[in-house]
Amino acid sequence: MRAVEDALGITIPDNARIIRNLISGIQYVQDHVIHFYHLHALDWVDIVSALSADPVKTAGLAQSISDWPKSGVDYFKGIKEKLKAFVDNGQLGPFANGYWGHPAYKLPAEANLMAVAHYLEALEWQRDVIKIQALLGAKNPHAQTYIVGGMSIPVDPNSQNALNAGSIAFISGLAKKAKDFVEKVYIPDVLAIAPFYLDWAGYGAGVGNFLSYGEFPNDNVSNTADLWLPRGIILNKDLSKVHKVDHEKVTEYVTHSWYEYSGGDGKSKHPWDGETNYKYTGPKPPYEYLNTDAKYSWLKAPRYDNKAMEVGPLSRMLVAYASGHEKVQTLVNSVLKTLGVGPAALFSTLGRIAARAVETLVTAEQIPVWLDQLTANMKKGDLKIHSSENWDPSEWPAEAQGYGLHEAPRGALGHWVKIKNRKIKNYQIVVPGTWNGSPRDVNGRRGPYEEALIGTPVANIEQPVEILRTVHSFDPCMACAVHVVDAAGKEITRIRIV
Repeated sequence: MRAVEDALGITIPDNARIIRNLISGIQYVQDHVIHFYHLHALDWVDIVSALSADPVKTAGLAQSISDWPKSGVDYFKGIKEKLKAFVDNGQLGPFANGYWGHPAYKLPAEANLMAVAHYLEALEWQRDVIKIQALLGAKNPHAQTYIVGGMSIPVDPNSQNALNAGSIAFISGLAKKAKDFVEKVYIPDVLAIAPFYLDWAGYGAGVGNFLSYGEFPNDNVSNTADLWLPRGIILNKDLSKVHKVDHEKVTEYVTHSWYEYSGGDGKSKHPWDGETNYKYTGPKPPYEYLNTDAKYSWLKAPRYDNKAMEVGPLSRMLVAYASGHEKVQTLVNSVLKTLGVGPAALFSTLGRIAARAVETLVTAEQIPVWLDQLTANMKKGDLKIHSSENWDPSEWPAEAQGYGLHEAPRGALGHWVKIKNRKIKNYQIVVPGTWNGSPRDVNGRRGPYEEALIGTPVANIEQPVEILRTVHSFDPCMACAVHVVDAAGKEITRIRIV
């Protein structure tokens, strides 16, 4: 939407901006909690160890870190019995393929049992809170109410078929439920687990450059710089200066990607001029044959001013922290003090986990603010949800180009569009997974995943949980790219679709 609105010079109404912020905001909160418990926690939590936990001690641990109501002895006893039943019946489900008993696990049994309980609670919690996105966006995760010039969901306090006082009150209740879980379960769990793994503040540093497009506009102009989470760049881990973002410095290489550029693969292209042309001439299909000296990835290699950039919650929180965002600074300083580490710990695997938790809390606290803004507009009679300016396609320019910068939960997401004869001539997207998972560029510079793994200790190469810890800390998008390869051709896992 932002790319086309930029190309056509469209300014969206205030209500459309607020609703977009609400949709993105709850997606941040839900996505980050899901990532911590369901996609990353099992890199640190030994599920089988929880079977030896004492429910009395587990209740004591839980009550010492939070006043969350589900912290009683009987509750944890029930969780332990449920887990034991799974194990006895051979029905571990998502827990079946873990590296249980691995020497890299350090949590006591009681902490493991508490984490299992919260893993299960988070499954129920996320199903409820994401109803906010379903109500405002009609679908999760891909909202369908976005249209060029605003939103399609009507706002009318006197209509049952529109966003009204009743639906806003319902959303407000869900937002409180989201915030309570983040405050009383997610944040305490992160702070309880992290002290056992402080050595991971020394691993996974990555490229040391951080890019954030900024998100949650405070005004309605396309690509505005007035953002609740600021736009900026941190270079070489230097928090003393935030550099400005110039989208024209974004380019992509295909030197080590299974694509080709007209004119040769030695130069990069800006997305406005980008090409996605598949080419592979090796002896076997690329998913069977990997040559890392040549082309070895479905991903291109995005670079900013020829520098590899990390994107995601850590980048956003570093830019916000260095830009003087008060809430972010307060929470980051509190986390660092609680863990007894300095700011250097942020540039690490553990730092990404902490930054994601901080971002979740500040966003959960901000959602009611946007709801209040929407309510205030409705009270004063401002119900406009779509801009009619420049809406007649016959009045659009025959040729135009635009870009839209957005921060998805996983990081910087840019869209670039060229329009000719009122039709799309070229359209390119650079997604977070491409930034973080990129292969090497023409100069041999590694992307963030590859660089972050340098120096990581691995106790058992057949059970590389340490590798998973760092890669998962980025919250990789499996839909964007998966490249897990055994060089010897050994089958690691098999997926059966029924």
